[in-house]
Amino acid sequence: MGTGDSDSESNGWNRARGLALKTLLLIGGALLVKRLRKSTTRWDHAHFVSNSLTGEKEQASRDPDNYFNIRMLTCPAAELVDGSKVLYFEQAFWRTPQKPFRQRLFMVKPCPKELKCDVELSTYAIRDMEEYKNFCDRPRDQRPQPEEVIGDIAEHLTTVHLKRCPRGKRCLYEGSTPPGGFPNSWNGATYCTSELAILKNNEIHTWDRGYDDGGNQVWGQKEGPYEFKPAPTSSFNDMFSPLNFPPPPSMERRIEGSFVLQE
Repeated sequence: MGTGDSDSESNGWNRARGLALKTLLLIGGALLVKRLRKSTTRWDHAHFVSNSLTGEKEQASRDPDNYFNIRMLTCPAAELVDGSKVLYFEQAFWRTPQKPFRQRLFMVKPCPKELKCDVELSTYAIRDMEEYKNFCDRPRDQRPQPEEVIGDIAEHLTTVHLKRCPRGKRCLYEGSTPPGGFPNSWNGATYCTSELAILKNNEIHTWDRGYDDGGNQVWGQKEGPYEFKPAPTSSFNDMFSPLNFPPPPSMERRIEGSFVLQE
């Protein structure tokens, strides 16, 4: 009888342990499924786009007839009370990185709920561009502070609405300005459009164009977007590439109107 009681007790313990293990597995599985099914928040998308834009990038095309070797540098500058990120952005030729020819402030935040998009990226002029020159390369205590940056956000230039790319596409997010674009008077234009794509590994494709009243393109690339990839640390040493030299006078107006839209 003693042995029987021992076996019964052992079997009961094994069953209880088995039930406990199954319960833990079921709970763990349910939590895992819930976690996997949890949708990405609106702010997650905005933060991803903001991080993808940030950093030093170089123009990837090796076609000097149509694309110049441009340095694109973007870094965090401020954050608004609603969580929107403000980024400082500048462009310069690789040969003269200390002399940017384009300076802007980006504002990145989730799209308004009434729009069918994920991220809203707006571009603004800066009140005193000279004060912000080489902003990202300077120590934090030697550049405008966040409260100053917010106060220096000037004229709104453009807004691009980004959506997550469908599966199978090379991009992660893509979008464009609304139909009709935004007013623009550069080089005879009356309006401008902008297309933006964010790819893996922080690669950025951007295509900005200006049009006159007749719908004729008057500035911007015609062949396709500028493609920017994160710059290798050795890029500054590549000073003698023909892509690095300033364009001839006949090309200066063309580059002035390209990539980031004019006021």
